[in-house]
Amino acid sequence: MPRDTSVVLLYGNDEYAIRRRLSEFEAMFSDPSSASMNTARLEARTMSEDELNNAINAMPFLAKQRLVLLSNPSARYSSPQARRKFCEFVEKVPPTARLVITESVELKSYRGDKARQEKEDEKHWLVKWVKKIGLGLERYGLPAQWEMTGWIIKQAQQQGGQIEQGAAARLAEMVGPNPQQAAQEIGKLLAYVNWTRPIRLEDVQAVSIVTAEADIFAMVDALVQDNGKAAQRLLHKLLEDADAFGIWPMVVRQFRLLLLAREVIEQGGGAPEVQRVLGGPDFVAKKAYEQAKRFSLPVLERVYHKLLEIDEVAKTGRMPLDVAMEMLVTELTA
Repeated sequence: MPRDTSVVLLYGNDEYAIRRRLSEFEAMFSDPSSASMNTARLEARTMSEDELNNAINAMPFLAKQRLVLLSNPSARYSSPQARRKFCEFVEKVPPTARLVITESVELKSYRGDKARQEKEDEKHWLVKWVKKIGLGLERYGLPAQWEMTGWIIKQAQQQGGQIEQGAAARLAEMVGPNPQQAAQEIGKLLAYVNWTRPIRLEDVQAVSIVTAEADIFAMVDALVQDNGKAAQRLLHKLLEDADAFGIWPMVVRQFRLLLLAREVIEQGGGAPEVQRVLGGPDFVAKKAYEQAKRFSLPVLERVYHKLLEIDEVAKTGRMPLDVAMEMLVTELTA
């Protein structure tokens, strides 16, 4: 898809990659003073139609284009009529505006089957419409566990350094399919070696904190057993050891793994099939399989949607993330 189109949809579940791409759009202004006057950031759920109309149709100030960043229109436009009206509006975006739409979409990975992947993506109304019209379309899916070693090697190069294959593989085991946390760890490791040599396995062992994965597994076990006190204690331990936004992606990832594992179980699969779908270390897939057996699919789906709601209220500042996490634990064990 063209990169210079006036309307672009960025969709997927790799928020780190989407944020980096948005920063590239924000760099379109050479003058920082004109950038602030020509950039509008809108959350679809809370904006008014007048705000969207004014942001798109206002004339740019000392610039060729205005930049309008619109997030998650599906949260607002849920009926066929509303979606049709929104699409008609977007088709009329003037050349004086560049509209960048971001949509959070939980993507499924089909290794080596691009046609099936595209077909699955097109189940989302906005992706299907953008492809049909021929607007800008960019997909950002979280790397699978088996892709993380290569991703880490490339990310180290982008940060101006290098990492050895074995070190990258060990770091991938630590962070899982979490690009944001991996990028942060790579930054620390490159500073540790002062960008003078490749990162080695012993550097990863010495510098990178071991993931809180074990405590998150234990917290989920406590949730399964309706042990609210134990779950709260483990959550408090996690929050004492790391920032809430640092452990939150791992919590979301764990429930994503449980949801995928439960879907495999629903189709008659066992531990080997779960391992093939999830990839990554054997113990992670085994633990996810054991925990998923104790949840029903509807319950996991409700929990995962709740996690997405918490993510939104935390990032928009409507509730501190640590408070929202404590409320979630209380709700799940009530």
